[in-house]
Amino acid sequence: MKQVEEGILLWEPSEERKTTAKINSYIKWLGEHKNMHFQDYHALWDWSVHEIEAFWASIWDYFDLQAEEGYQTILSSHHMPGAKWFPEATVNYTEHIFRNRATSNQPAIIHTSESRKIKTVSWRQLYQDTAAMQQVLKRLGIQKGDRVVAYLPNIYEAVVAFLATASVGAIWSSASPDFGTQSVIDRFQQIEPKLFFTIDGYVYGGKAFDRTDVAAEIQSSLPTLEATIAISYLEEQATFASLQHVIHWEQAIKEAPVRPLSFTYVAFNDPLWVLFSSGTTGKPKPIVQSQGGILLEHLKALTFHVDLGEGDRFFWFTTTGWMMWNFLIGGLLTGSTIILYDGNPAYPSKGRLWQLAEETKMTVFGTSASYITSCMKDNIKPYENYDLNQLKNISSTGSPLPPEGFLWCYENVKKDLWIASASGGTDVCTAFILGVPTLPVYAGELQCRGLGAKIESFNDNGKPVIEEVGELVLTEPFPSMPIYFWNDPDGSRLKESYFNVFPGIWRHGDYLKITKRKTCVIYGRSDATINRGGVRIGTSEIYRAVDHIPEIADSLIVDIPQPNSDSFVPLFVVMKDGCQLTDDLKQQINQHIRAHCSPRHVPTGIYEVPDLPRTLNGKKLEIPVKKILQGKQMEQIVNKGSLHNAAALDAFYQFAEKIKT
Repeated sequence: MKQVEEGILLWEPSEERKTTAKINSYIKWLGEHKNMHFQDYHALWDWSVHEIEAFWASIWDYFDLQAEEGYQTILSSHHMPGAKWFPEATVNYTEHIFRNRATSNQPAIIHTSESRKIKTVSWRQLYQDTAAMQQVLKRLGIQKGDRVVAYLPNIYEAVVAFLATASVGAIWSSASPDFGTQSVIDRFQQIEPKLFFTIDGYVYGGKAFDRTDVAAEIQSSLPTLEATIAISYLEEQATFASLQHVIHWEQAIKEAPVRPLSFTYVAFNDPLWVLFSSGTTGKPKPIVQSQGGILLEHLKALTFHVDLGEGDRFFWFTTTGWMMWNFLIGGLLTGSTIILYDGNPAYPSKGRLWQLAEETKMTVFGTSASYITSCMKDNIKPYENYDLNQLKNISSTGSPLPPEGFLWCYENVKKDLWIASASGGTDVCTAFILGVPTLPVYAGELQCRGLGAKIESFNDNGKPVIEEVGELVLTEPFPSMPIYFWNDPDGSRLKESYFNVFPGIWRHGDYLKITKRKTCVIYGRSDATINRGGVRIGTSEIYRAVDHIPEIADSLIVDIPQPNSDSFVPLFVVMKDGCQLTDDLKQQINQHIRAHCSPRHVPTGIYEVPDLPRTLNGKKLEIPVKKILQGKQMEQIVNKGSLHNAAALDAFYQFAEKIKT
């Protein structure tokens, strides 16, 4: 793997790309309608975070938000938590999806999976299906404020179910069928749903997974349910015999009266959905975000920072259990076509998603940093096998994309490509450090802080710093922040999650460096940092160093403080097939870490494990592994149902027993 220095210039946008960028249309509009003029993106950002009321009001006006009641107040106060946006306004999310598009025959959704061929659905068809499902919901008595939950894969029906739910002012929440049974129950029980959507099973990696018994167990664990709608996905004519009082999706749609879609207006700060934290420790946190806040933020982020519009084809590899699914659906707000894929991204080969990009004429390819680094390590060369002429952007999130990942995209995907690494999270259902098509791309750096997001890097004294690694904080309110956690009436859980370190300031939990160029570098979770002799370093830097060793498939490092000595810092590695962890290889790993990081961060020891535990969204479990090695019990550490591969924990428990003796 070719080594790349962080901060090397890799790409600059052409004048044509700058001219056609959606953000330049907005800058021009500001000049014409607000008599405000900005020389570049950074000047625009400065205004957007120092005059946040004026900025977010301009977003409302620019996108001409439809509202039953307009607004008098933009922001109730700057105090966090508790600040309320546009408190008098009433809106409906689904109305903005279909505005001026309900009768269009242009493609709205392209969807496919391991078990379904590619199908294109027009805006007209999406509107008709959503209207039919709305009638089903109304017949079942689903109203504003009711909770609707879905145990569904990333399929077309899930989008229809969500849009119908939002159209009547009900509250949506979803979980992917690969979640463990108890993990789903732990989520859905907290919000006491009235309606349950489910499937019979799914196919992943060429294998069929029946989920009817799991769905029945979930159903029986939700006493507030009044109805269940089931989708035949694994089998064309699934019977759902183990479920009670099942309504079949196709029959319900067919029997629904043909009526136009109507929209229930809700207060700007009323809930749109409940997203859940990963739940690796204890029950997942139920994060509630508002119809209006999500509407404004997704219009802004997807139009200006992802540069979406009519004619674009927007893909993100995700499941319904990750906030990127909700972000992907937001692409419909821009008039772009969204692309859904359900299945293993590496089946039948690592090239599957690149093949999908060719088949769908994808313009924006969204994925995880781990997928890109996996393709890089396996020496995949998409440009040799696939026609990617339509592709203009690769966006990545989930973990920091190393500089080598940036270069790999330019050398192996396309030379004229805008790479946008992004950072945000479930907490805000967006990225607030991300890309913009008018700025250059530097290796390993995120292009910019998002408009309206006053992101700063704080040192231990709570002071903003530049060119230093500090805590990522948000020092002004932001529309898609949680309006509350479900069942947290006094707000104590929410305050503890974000405001317990710097009072009145959102602490996100990542390590961030803001450069003099105003780009950003994320160094991983601040609670997982390695601290040796007072020198701190993010785990992402160590992983980057280890990634240069071709024999290593993956790695995880933790820092275990010792009472009477320096930390114990074990590095765990997963070997590639056919490779062995020899003493020579250990020495080579240590040399790379010494050269790329510092001599202080050479691990205490290097140990082979068969696999690394990950969340269902693919994130490494650094903190739970650290707690295991500190002797904590299972119930104190991790909810196994929230993991992609819970069996991977066994090796760490065995290791913990060894180091005890």
